[in-house]
Amino acid sequence: MTTPRPFFVLALLAATYTLVSTAARGAEDAGIELLPKNVLLDSPFAEQLLIVQSTRGDELGTQVRGDLKWSSSDENVVTVEEGRLSPIADGEATVTAEWNGQKAVTSVKVKGLKEFHVRSFRNDVLPIFAKRDCNSGGCHGALAGKGGFRLSLRGYDPESDFFNIVKQDQGRRIELAAPERSLLLTKPSTAIPHKGGLKLPSDSNDFQIVADWIARGAAPPEPSDAVVDHIEVYPSASLQSVGSKQDFVVRAFYSDGSERDVTRWTKWSSTNDAVSQVSEEGQASIIGPGEGAIVAWYASKLAIARTTVPYTHEASQEEIANADQRAPRNFIDEQVDSQLKRLNLIASPNCTDAEFLRRAYLDTVGRIPTVDETRGFLADTSKDKRDKLIERLLESSEFVDYWTYKWSDVLMLNGTLLRPAPIKAYYEWIHGHVEKNTPWDVMVREIVTATGESTENGATNFFALNQTPEEMTENASQSFMGLSIGCAKCHNHPLEKWTNDQYYAMANIFSRVKAKGWGGESRNGDGARTLYVVTSGELVQPRTGKPQPPTPLDGEAIAFDNPDDRRVKFANWLTSSGNPYFAKAITNRVWANFFGVGLVEEVDDLRVSNPASNGELLEAATKHVVDNKFDLKTLMRAILQSNAYQRTSKSVAGNEAESRFYSRYYPRRLMAEVLHDAVVQVTDVPTKFDTVAFPGNDKQKTEFYPEGTKAIQLYDSAVENYFLDAFGRNPRNIVCECERSAEPTMVQVLHISNGNTINEKLESASSRVETLLQLRHNGLSDEALVDEIYLTCFSRFPTAEKREELLKFLTPVGSADERATIEDIFWGLMSTREFLFNH
Repeated sequence: MTTPRPFFVLALLAATYTLVSTAARGAEDAGIELLPKNVLLDSPFAEQLLIVQSTRGDELGTQVRGDLKWSSSDENVVTVEEGRLSPIADGEATVTAEWNGQKAVTSVKVKGLKEFHVRSFRNDVLPIFAKRDCNSGGCHGALAGKGGFRLSLRGYDPESDFFNIVKQDQGRRIELAAPERSLLLTKPSTAIPHKGGLKLPSDSNDFQIVADWIARGAAPPEPSDAVVDHIEVYPSASLQSVGSKQDFVVRAFYSDGSERDVTRWTKWSSTNDAVSQVSEEGQASIIGPGEGAIVAWYASKLAIARTTVPYTHEASQEEIANADQRAPRNFIDEQVDSQLKRLNLIASPNCTDAEFLRRAYLDTVGRIPTVDETRGFLADTSKDKRDKLIERLLESSEFVDYWTYKWSDVLMLNGTLLRPAPIKAYYEWIHGHVEKNTPWDVMVREIVTATGESTENGATNFFALNQTPEEMTENASQSFMGLSIGCAKCHNHPLEKWTNDQYYAMANIFSRVKAKGWGGESRNGDGARTLYVVTSGELVQPRTGKPQPPTPLDGEAIAFDNPDDRRVKFANWLTSSGNPYFAKAITNRVWANFFGVGLVEEVDDLRVSNPASNGELLEAATKHVVDNKFDLKTLMRAILQSNAYQRTSKSVAGNEAESRFYSRYYPRRLMAEVLHDAVVQVTDVPTKFDTVAFPGNDKQKTEFYPEGTKAIQLYDSAVENYFLDAFGRNPRNIVCECERSAEPTMVQVLHISNGNTINEKLESASSRVETLLQLRHNGLSDEALVDEIYLTCFSRFPTAEKREELLKFLTPVGSADERATIEDIFWGLMSTREFLFNH
């Protein structure tokens, strides 16, 4: 049995963190601006709300309210009352807002008032139902509908909605002669009992719009109807202060060139409620400092309004002097420093050489430095030693192992899903490309266009893991673009712009991918599988009963009669510099590896409604990747060299609470495999990996891994190891970064304390403890012993105070508990956050 380690050892090793403060930044309001700047009113129903914003230099500040004077240059064209425009006649005019002696203007064009306009089911009626949640998932938009009445989720299928409203059940929901008596109106207005309660008051404008549509014949949606091309929200970005309120305006731009204010029918949400919260009417309340975003949704289109709220800490001269004031090293620092200035945050100072050494090893090659590597680096006095270390790490064989493992997570190498021979071929294919530093776009192109034998061309196993066009579509989108489009399989995506038709158009690209042969049905078979492409065959869209033209997301359609492999054109679109998702996805993954926090979080969730914490930085980093032809080492080098990466993890006063803007390095627990290998490296006792565990209790022996194999070198996630499972390794059952967990659990605490991984390795006769014990018997001083243990575990020397404490803890040479004492010191260090975390 293992002996519980004394917890007082931990107390000996407690670290003290010094808090410093941050500097303040103030900005005076310099003027006002009127939004939107240009307005088109093109129907008798049109109106537009204007918003007045203060300006701070070249940025917009808080909204101006009260004491505003409004005027129109020609009230025969347009009138304005409390910021709301109403068209009078065709023509052009300017509208002026005056506040505190300052003026701002908007240009207004009115046209088409004499034309006959009929309320549109698609563009007037359905947005009302979406805004009032009538077609939400909790009401009639549910899969089975509600009360016998079903609508498409948020109105994604106007044709079926029209049928269900006007034609279904002999048209009982519509009364053309008396619109106000239609069930479509009497139910939501509660003129007759409605389980959903009051949704559409009879005195509302929306009630009158629906009634007018019915009165004019309840016209159906037509293929010629204008559809929303995009929406814009105003202000799209603003500097706010805690306690302020901000209204937003949304304009929709249609395929026929028309525009309209759709603020009243917009659905709102906030990406960060700790910064700003938003009401159903589109008014944001600023809650706390940081950067968040307000998401506007209308007709399956999204727009983002960024809200920046500076921190309020006032810094002392001493705090400013202690902050990181180095000039930017590269584009990363330029963007990070700019945002920190806007947010009134001071950066933590430069980290020590010891901190940088350990951090760079862990983030770049997935291991802690050896004692010799640590001594050599700390003794080096050259000014460019950090840059030299970066180059050595990027060119090392361990870099290849680590990043092969990282990409194996993305590509889902799992021995319960693939047989041993194919999974080995897949791993070796990845390893070979990482070793050659193959550009990411080339590597991905090989995957998505792969054909041949699964044990010979490892890349074909991507399609063995995803065997239907739908699975191929969803996993290619998630792996290579950070897009989860699975919701669009059944309906338009409720949180994203992707439609049901786009989903099946994308899936049809893979409809001609086929495979044959499995090499035997037992797990002992070699798993041989031949992937090939046929020249005909389509995937049917279930909603319409017809295939969608094969089309990449936001790409151009491929002709049905084109016999070429559709995946080639998909690969061209996917890896092109014009694809806004591909380069951003891999940039964000690499960034998150080094900083622990992606510019977009979660790291593989690049929804429009999930914006980056620093959009300008993500654009700059993405451009760097594209400009360097997807050589990912160039981005890694830039990150490792940046001031932002090389800052200490210790906070200064003012930046303690922030966790997204890189004013400091964020400590995080080591990923399971890296932590396991650190334990092995410290104890010098390897782990034997000889069993693959299948679901349930089914296990199979494997000889793939010779003694000394590191966890980071395992081919797949099915290799049995209790430590790795307990510490949250990625099981690779689905393509999602959420599969890996860094959450602390009681199981982890107990395993560190009394589990067999650390304790048995420390107690082993071949462990480092035994080696140091023999050296002590041969004359190694106690001071040198303590230094060696610290260098082994922490990649640094102990402080004088800690060295003295541990010297007192050591028992005499040859005493009965001498070895146990050294084991306890190792265990104590390996149980601390300094060892368990990257910092």
